[in-house]
Amino acid sequence: MANTMAPAQIFGISRMRQHQAAPTLIMCSNTAKGAEEFPRLVNTGCKLVGCGSAVPSLRVTNNDLAKFIDTNDEWISTRTGIRTRRVLSGKENLTDLAIEAAQKALEMAEVDPKDVDLILMCSSSGDDRFGSAPVIQKALGCKNNPLAFDITAACSGFLLGLFSASCYIKAGGFKNVLVVGADAVSRFVDWTDRGSCILFGDAAGAVLVQACDIGEDGLFGFDLHSDGDGKKHLISTFKENETDVPSSENRSMTSFPPKCSSYSYLQMNGKEIFKFAVRVVPQSIEAALEKAGLAGSNNFDWLLLHQANQRIIDGVATRLEVPSERVISNVANYGNTSAASIPLALDEAVRGGKVQPGHVIAAAGFGAGLTWASAIFRWG
Repeated sequence: MANTMAPAQIFGISRMRQHQAAPTLIMCSNTAKGAEEFPRLVNTGCKLVGCGSAVPSLRVTNNDLAKFIDTNDEWISTRTGIRTRRVLSGKENLTDLAIEAAQKALEMAEVDPKDVDLILMCSSSGDDRFGSAPVIQKALGCKNNPLAFDITAACSGFLLGLFSASCYIKAGGFKNVLVVGADAVSRFVDWTDRGSCILFGDAAGAVLVQACDIGEDGLFGFDLHSDGDGKKHLISTFKENETDVPSSENRSMTSFPPKCSSYSYLQMNGKEIFKFAVRVVPQSIEAALEKAGLAGSNNFDWLLLHQANQRIIDGVATRLEVPSERVISNVANYGNTSAASIPLALDEAVRGGKVQPGHVIAAAGFGAGLTWASAIFRWG
């Protein structure tokens, strides 16, 4: 029989401290000349009440990859912790995965689609370059035409979506916000490059963030950053394809019409990304904990990092002095699913009984941009 004792009890975390949440102070300003800034106290909180996830049917093992690139299961698993990943194939598409994950989150939360006020689709590899959130809105059957749009921030996208949801609820009066993280990085991977293709998989995950009384607020603190100097270490750039341009006597027009365009394969400097992650992520989590009034690794139940590489997860956990039994990881089964990785791992942990209502989670995402973000939140 499973141990029914809550991890917070096991780890000696004060339940009273977990449930304390200070009112949110938002600085509003009038843009009129000479107007003074004034504080406005918002007495609305928000909490996570539902989650869901979806993955493609095709399962690709390390041995499958070894059939067409120079690698093997031991080489991949030792360096990354990854053994299998899921990849879109056939008639599957990313939007359908996102819809399935969102439906599961609504079902768990027992919220009707007509009561959804906002859908945030966090993705850098959607089916439509103009965004997929409105398609999700339609498929869910949201009758009141709620706002729906995409957020592009790669592996940090989900946590930026979570922060955005809290802002819309606490300052905008929204009541139910769906945050979906979904990516299909397999579309931009060079499957002949063993340094990058072994890492990625496709998936979608979603949470429903709901307005509540400030005393029940479950989003305690955030820490958000970006650094364009590191962009070169993880990038997939726009490029013009080499195509024939119609000849013209007017030489000034030889660059028009524009050539066909696409994006390059994902290019990554793995060593630099590793050093970046193990340096900034512990600092960011500590900053978010301080903002939440929960400084110290003993004041949260679970560490949930972007599932990029088990060595990164272990390195960050070691720096934060978090034991392995308090670290959520499913990278072995799915690889790096970018914006989907945190909600996917959260959903598995919730449905598997590991994460219980009232548990406090320290989460962090990091990746292309370079961007990184941390959040301290309570489940349920």
